Amino acid sequence: MTDLDVATLQRRLVAFAEARDWGPFHTPKNLTMALSVEASELAEIFQWLTPEESVEVMSDPDKAFRVRDEVADVLAYLLQVAAACDVDVLQALSEKIDRNELRFPAGPR
Repeated sequence: MTDLDVATLQRRLVAFAEARDWGPFHTPKNLTMALSVEASELAEIFQWLTPEESVEVMSDPDKAFRVRDEVADVLAYLLQVAAACDVDVLQALSEKIDRNELRFPAGPR
C-alpha cells in the first residue's frame, strides 16, 4: 500500500472490525475508553525517563518499536472514534489550529 490517506485507513479499520463482528462493541464510548488505554500505554514508555532520555528513545530499537506500535494503536482508535462520531479529523484539526492561532498569537515569549 503506497497511497495512504485518512479515509482509506478508516475504511480498513471499519472493515477489520466488521469482519470480526466487533461493530456492536465499537460505540463512541467504548472506542474512546480504548483510546485512553492506548494513550496510557504510550505514556508508560516515557513514564520514568528523563527529558533527555525521552528525546533519545527512538535510538533503542526495542523502545522505538513499542513507540511506533502504541502510536499506531492511538491513531487507530482515534480514527475509529472520529468515524463513529462522523468527525472529519483533518477539518477538525485545521479548525482547532485556526482557533489556537487566535488564542495564542505568535510573538515574543
